[in-house]
Amino acid sequence: MVEEKNETFRDSLATVTKEGKRIWIYPKKPSGKFYNARIIVAVILLAFLFGAPFIQFNGHPFMLLNVLERKFILFGVAFGPHDFHLFVLAMITTIVSIFLFTVVYGRIFCGWVCPQTIFMEMVFRKIEYFIEGDAGRQKALNNSPWNTEKFLKKSIKHIVFFSLSVLIANTFLAWIIGKDELFKIINDPVSQHTGGFVAMLIFSGVFYFVFAKFREQVCTLVCPYGRLQGVMLDQNSIVIAYDHIRGEPRAKIKKDIDQSDKGDCIECGLCVDVCPTGIDIRNGTQLECVNCTACIDECDAVMDKVNRPRGLIRYDSKEGIENRIRRIFTPRSISYTIVLVLLLGLTSFLLVTRSDVELTILRTPGLMYQEQPDNKISNLYDLKIVNKTFNEFDVRLELQNMDGEITIIGSDLKIESQEVEEAKFMIILNKNQIKRMNTPLNIAVVTDDRVIDVVRTSFLGKIELKEKEKEEK
Repeated sequence: MVEEKNETFRDSLATVTKEGKRIWIYPKKPSGKFYNARIIVAVILLAFLFGAPFIQFNGHPFMLLNVLERKFILFGVAFGPHDFHLFVLAMITTIVSIFLFTVVYGRIFCGWVCPQTIFMEMVFRKIEYFIEGDAGRQKALNNSPWNTEKFLKKSIKHIVFFSLSVLIANTFLAWIIGKDELFKIINDPVSQHTGGFVAMLIFSGVFYFVFAKFREQVCTLVCPYGRLQGVMLDQNSIVIAYDHIRGEPRAKIKKDIDQSDKGDCIECGLCVDVCPTGIDIRNGTQLECVNCTACIDECDAVMDKVNRPRGLIRYDSKEGIENRIRRIFTPRSISYTIVLVLLLGLTSFLLVTRSDVELTILRTPGLMYQEQPDNKISNLYDLKIVNKTFNEFDVRLELQNMDGEITIIGSDLKIESQEVEEAKFMIILNKNQIKRMNTPLNIAVVTDDRVIDVVRTSFLGKIELKEKEKEEK
């Protein structure tokens, strides 16, 4: 009977009735050591989220994710379309790391780092507790007829919710367009920044809807990660688990009755009451569980009160619960770790060796040498310079290993910040300098008397000495 009962929960969502209607969740206010630790993590992440885009570093944003113009600044370092390979590597590394942590530690990302969980549980839910009270008072208030108290509490809550949504929306815009553009939208008339103002309203409306109405359904209905965990978890993955070996059979505590044949679970139901997605963790690992640890704290508090050991609900694996064997490093987790280390190593190497300026000099294809006056010949070259810095600078070219002339075709080379400059130039040499068909050249790219880079190329020309020898013969 226990097995049949434990499997029926998989046929429906805890937040939806059989008729398809929404079941509103009123989670009990959590408390405990894990909850306190999550508060600390949330404060750090929220401080970074709200502070990073407004910090200036050397006159530029510390963080900027301008997808629209393909300009990115991460920790004060500028990245652009020319760094697309780094972006792809970083994304692959992030995905592999999420897979690794899910295989080993379950959905720890959801409970501790996910913005949806942090905003919902650590910001909006706390405001709701402060204004309307704990779960029982919230439910009673919602079920009561409209009166002055209900109108005031609901009005204040939703005004605060929408104000916070506006603040979050503006912060996200600051991440995308930068604080200077954001302040222009705020300070200038709406008619001058209609697009930005509309974007801010749309963002605000979406955030308000998610945190005031949609809530936990983002995790259970929208987020694909919850469904992916089903193929990533195995019996050795560390998840929030109920120790059914120790807890079953459940029984409420009764005085003067021998309950030595009963498990440690006293059927208080508080682990269900405190769950923000409304599930019963005693049924086992479920799609809706976001590993928020609220049930662990609540169960530990109950165990303390009834003088039983903590850890009836804890971080553990199926193998650890049933066989008391905890193996973190399985063949699958080791494989993910090796791939992740390789990706991190490659990404780190590319970041460390990444230069501020990227140069390419190639002889123009399809062209031989050109005859010039005064017994000289020339080659035509293509030049491409990628400026990865915030500074603009003028560039000149110098021959290092041979005397000759370099003539830029067109205007001088002025490289704008985060721009790509392409140009053509000619190298002119005396014929008597040509000793072979391909003469190696070292071209220095110089700005402000500083050599940015030295590029090796070759000069194509006829060999005058051999022709003179033929004439003499």
